[in-house]
Amino acid sequence: MVSKLQEDSRWRFLWAEVSFFAKWWDNINAQKRAAVRRLVGNGQLEIATGGWVMPDEANSHYFALIDQLIEGHQWLERNLGVTPRSGWAVDPFGHSSTMPYLLRRANLTSMLIQRVHYAIKKHFAATHSLEFMWRQTWDSDSSTDIFCHMMPFYSYDVPHTCGPDPKICCQFDFKRLPGGRINCPWKVPPRAITDTNVAERAALLLDQYRKKSRLFRSNVLLVPLGDDFRYDKPQEWDAQFFSYQRLFDFLNSKPDLHVQAQFGTLSDYFDALYKKTGVEPGARPPGFPVLSGDFFSYADREDHYWTGYYTSRPFYKNLDRVLEAHLRGAEILYSLAVAHARRSGLAAQYPLSDFTLLTDARRTLGLFQHHDAITGTAKEAVVVDYGVRLLRSLVSLKQVIINAAHYLVLGDKGTYHFDSGAPFLQVDDTRSSHDALPERTVIQLDASPRFVVLFNPLEQERLSVVSLLVNSPRVRVLSEDGQPLAVQISAHWSSATNMVPNVYQDARHSLRPHLLCPKVSVPLRLPALGLGVLQLQQGLDTHHTLPSSMRIYLHGQRLSVSRHEAFPIRVIDSGASDFALSNRYMQVWFSGLTGLLKSVQRVDEEQEQRIDVELFIYGTRASKDKSGAYLFLPDDQAKPYIPKNPPVLRVTEGPFFSEVVTYYEHVHQMVRLYNLPGVEGLSLDVSFLVDIRDYVNKELALRIHTDIDSQGTFFTDLNGFQVQPRRYLKKLPLQANFYPMPVMAYIQDTQRRLTLHTAQALGVSSLGNGQLEVILDRRLMQDDNRGLGQGLKDNKRTWNHFRLLLERRTVGSEPGFFCKLAAMFRGLIFPSSRSGDREVQDSHSTSYPSLLSHLTSMYLNTPVFTLPVTQMPSPGPSLRAFLPLASSLPCDFHLLNLRMFQAEEDNLPSADTALILHRKGFDCGLEAKNLGFNCTTSQGKVALGSLFHGLDVVFLQPTSLTLLYPLASPSNSTDLYVDPMEIATFRLRLG
Repeated sequence: MVSKLQEDSRWRFLWAEVSFFAKWWDNINAQKRAAVRRLVGNGQLEIATGGWVMPDEANSHYFALIDQLIEGHQWLERNLGVTPRSGWAVDPFGHSSTMPYLLRRANLTSMLIQRVHYAIKKHFAATHSLEFMWRQTWDSDSSTDIFCHMMPFYSYDVPHTCGPDPKICCQFDFKRLPGGRINCPWKVPPRAITDTNVAERAALLLDQYRKKSRLFRSNVLLVPLGDDFRYDKPQEWDAQFFSYQRLFDFLNSKPDLHVQAQFGTLSDYFDALYKKTGVEPGARPPGFPVLSGDFFSYADREDHYWTGYYTSRPFYKNLDRVLEAHLRGAEILYSLAVAHARRSGLAAQYPLSDFTLLTDARRTLGLFQHHDAITGTAKEAVVVDYGVRLLRSLVSLKQVIINAAHYLVLGDKGTYHFDSGAPFLQVDDTRSSHDALPERTVIQLDASPRFVVLFNPLEQERLSVVSLLVNSPRVRVLSEDGQPLAVQISAHWSSATNMVPNVYQDARHSLRPHLLCPKVSVPLRLPALGLGVLQLQQGLDTHHTLPSSMRIYLHGQRLSVSRHEAFPIRVIDSGASDFALSNRYMQVWFSGLTGLLKSVQRVDEEQEQRIDVELFIYGTRASKDKSGAYLFLPDDQAKPYIPKNPPVLRVTEGPFFSEVVTYYEHVHQMVRLYNLPGVEGLSLDVSFLVDIRDYVNKELALRIHTDIDSQGTFFTDLNGFQVQPRRYLKKLPLQANFYPMPVMAYIQDTQRRLTLHTAQALGVSSLGNGQLEVILDRRLMQDDNRGLGQGLKDNKRTWNHFRLLLERRTVGSEPGFFCKLAAMFRGLIFPSSRSGDREVQDSHSTSYPSLLSHLTSMYLNTPVFTLPVTQMPSPGPSLRAFLPLASSLPCDFHLLNLRMFQAEEDNLPSADTALILHRKGFDCGLEAKNLGFNCTTSQGKVALGSLFHGLDVVFLQPTSLTLLYPLASPSNSTDLYVDPMEIATFRLRLG
C-alpha cells in the first residue's frame, strides 16, 4: 500500500480497523511511518471510523462500543495525528441506531452502511431515501443528526458496487482477469483495458454508473472498489489502478459524456456531495429525508434472516460481559488509586505499570466487539484464540483491581508495600481454561480472623446479599468495626443431590475429607464505587448464624442424597404439589412437577399474575438451506422440551434468600428470591446452566407466558443504550420476528410491564400475546453458506443469567409517558417551524425503562467483587472502608467510565482522566413509591467539584466522545448539566 500510493498522487485507499493497522505499524521502520503520515496528510490514505474494529452492532454493549472507539481514536491521534471524519460499516449484519449517535458525538459528520434487509433497500431506492439524516428517536431538534449513505445493492464487493448488474460490474474487477485465482461466477470475465477497447468498456461501465446514480438525489456517485482479503499483492494494485485510470482518463476526455471520474476516499465523496448540494459538511442537504430507528433484522435474500447470531456461542457472549464489568471496575479503581497515591506522594511505590494491563484489556475487549467475534461467527480455532485472549485479560484485570483495592483499603497508607510475588488480596474466582465456568475461591478459616474486601462498582450505594464460600459451617461474620452480622448459612452443591465436600491438608499433611464447603450469605450496604471490609472468624454465633431449610424432590428417582448435621434436609421421594417462596414484596409459585415458575403475587394484591416458564426446542429445515452460525431457519414452530426423566428439585429457604434449583438433563434452572428491601428484593434472579452438547441441529428456547395484553408489541434494547419498540408481524416468517437483546426486553399493557433483564446478549421475540421468548443456545451441524465454512459444534456448558421484573403502572400514566422536562421546555421555547420534515416523532417510537429497571440491570451486570485478604500473621495492617464519593450520583446518571490517558513518552498513565457520564432516559409512569430504595434525581445537574471525597477537581474540560475535540475551554465551574439520554465526556484532572 505505502509504495503503491506513492507511485501516483491520484490514487486513493481507505482503511477502517485500527487493531490490525497498529499491529502492522509496530513492525515498520521510521522511514515507512513517515511515508504513511504523508499519505494520510495529503488525503491519499483515509482512516474511516477509526475504531479498534468494525464492531457488531447487535450484541455489543455501548460501554464496549465507546471504549473501542476511544482506543482507536487515541491511537490515531498519538501515532498519525489524524482524526476520522467518516464512518464505514460495510459488514455488520444489520445496523443499530446507537452507532450514528456515538459517531456524531465523536464529531464524525457522515457515515456509510451496507447490510440492510433487501426489501428495505428496494423501498429506499424507490423513494430516493438511500441517503438520509439519521436522527435519534428522542431528539426533538437535530443535534443527533448524522448524514448516512446506504449502499443500494446485495454486497460491498466489486460485482455489486458499480451498478445494478453484477454480471457487468464483475467485468471491472481486474483481480479476476483470466489466469488469476478467482473468476466471475456470471461466466463473463474482465478484459484488460487497451486503446482499442477503452471506448466500448468505458461506455459499458458508464451505463451502470448512470443507472446507479438514478437511485440517489445528487449526481455525485460513490463506487467502492474492494472486497475481503484484497490488495495484498502488487499485481492487484497495478491491475485495478492502471485499468481504472485508463477508463477515467477516457471518460474525462469526452465533454459530451458530462462525467468526471476519479479515485477518491469516503470523505472525498461526502465533501463532493456537500459541495454539490451547497451545505456545510454534516449538514442536511435540501430535501433529503430525516429518519429514526434501526435496521434489524437483516435478510440478504428470500427468508434468510440473520437472526441466529444473536445467540450463537452464548458462552463467549457471557464472557464478554464479565470482562467488560471487570474492565470498567479496574479502570475506575485504578484511576482513583493513582489519584490518591499521587496526592499522598506515594505514586513511586504504586504499580503504575498496571496501566499496560489496562491497555491490553481495552484492546482485547475492543477486538472481541468485531462483527465476527461477539457474533459467534468465527472459525473454531479463531474462537479459541479469542477465548484465550479474553481469559488472559480477565486475569490481568483482577490483578489491577486487587492492586488498587490493596492501596485504597489500607487505614495507614504509610504501611503500603507492593510485592508482585505476594499479592495482598486473593481473586474472587478462577477459571481453569478459557471455556471453563468460574470456580469460586474458598476462604480457609483458622484461629486468626480472615478479612474480605468488597468492591461495589456501581455509582449508587447498594444493599446486596454477598455470598462467600468457606471451609467450615462454624463461622462468624463481623463488620469492619467488629460488630457481629446476621448471616444465612447454606450448603454448596456440586450436583442435584451432592454437597461439595472440602478436602484440605492440615499441619500433619494427612487428608481430612468430607468437611463441608458451605456458603455464607450476608446482606451488606456498600458505598458507591467504594470498598467495604468484612471479618470472618471460626466459631459459632447461634444468635447471628441463621440456617437454611432444605428439601429435595426426587420424583421417584432412586438417588442417594448427601447429608450433613449442619444442614437438615427433607427428601420427598414422589408426588409434589405446587409450592411458593416469598419475600417482603411477593409470593412466587412454582410447579411441583416441573420446578418451573408459574406465577407471582404481590403482597399488596389479591390476584396472582401469571408468569409461566416453559422450555422449547427448535429444529432446522430438512431442505438444502439450514440454520447455521448466522441464519435462523427453523423447521416449524418450536416443540416443548421433553426430558427423559422428571427433574430433581432442590428448594432452599432462608432469611435473606430462598431458591429453587431444577435439574433437567440439558438445563439446570435456578430461581432465587432475595428477602431484602430495595432493588435486590423487587425482582427474581433467574439463571440457566445449559449443556446441549449431545443435540443435533436443535436450539433450546425459554418461553415466558403472561396475562399481559401486549397486542403484538414488544420492546428490546439496542446496545444497552436505548429501547426500540418492535411489532410481531405475522405475515413475515417466524425467524424474522427475532431481535437482539443485549440487556433487556419487555412487554406491557396499560397496567403492567414485565422486563426480562439479561447478563449476556441473546436473541429474543414475542411470538404470541403476553409472551417473551429467548434462544438460550444453538447447536448446528452445517455451514449456512455465509462465509464461515463450519457449523456450530463447539458448544460449552454455559450460564445464562437473568432478572425478571414485574412492574405496575401508576394510574393515569400511559405507556411511553416520559419524564423529560428539559425536552418539553425546549420544545415550548423553540417550537419546530419545519412541520413538513417529520420533525416531531410519533410518541410510540420511543419507550424507556423505569429507574428501578435501569438499576436492576446494573445490579445484574455489575456484581460485587469479593476479594479475600491473603492469610497472614496477626496482627495484619488495619483496613478501612473506602468511600470515594461524597454522595451517590443522581440515580438517572451512570458513570460509564473513569479512564486514564496514556502519558506521551511511555506506557504509564498521564495526569488526565476521561470521565464519561450517561444520563439515562426513564419512564416515570411505573410505580416507584414505597419500593424501599432511595433514589433521587437532580434534573440533570451534577456538582462534580464536591463529588470526589479527598480529591480536588484541578482541571475540567468538556470534549467530544473520544476526547479528540474540546467542546469548550476548560471551566472554572465544576457544575455540570446533561440532557436525558446524552453521553457527556470530560477531560478531568484530580489532585
